[in-house]
Amino acid sequence: QVQLVESGGGLVQAGGSLRLSCAASGRAFSYYVMGWFRQAPGEEREFVAGITWSDNTTSYADFVEGRFTISRGNAKNTAVLQMNSLKPEDTAVYYCNAANTLSGLQELRVFGSWGQGTQVTVSS
Repeated sequence: QVQLVESGGGLVQAGGSLRLSCAASGRAFSYYVMGWFRQAPGEEREFVAGITWSDNTTSYADFVEGRFTISRGNAKNTAVLQMNSLKPEDTAVYYCNAANTLSGLQELRVFGSWGQGTQVTVSS
């Protein structure tokens, strides 16, 4: 079983930046992918970005439009989401999780337990 802990959310004005971090434990990550998701009030949880652990291939949702960057963190089994040019519509609880493939991540076919997430609030 994979355990994931998110951190780094907060309140920021439109146009600002935030850096989210996800620490994973409990399973070897050499052949898997990690990613970020978000859920706004009253909305379905959706895929935001993913990265493969084997070769750092990345994938982003269309709404990211080049504003976010996912990368592996300096600490082992850590994924970072750098979010720039934030918009009010980016307001949501952000979660991380892992999957076997990027397509699985995009379809929310994840194998980790959903954590508490981290709140991101963007004011206009």
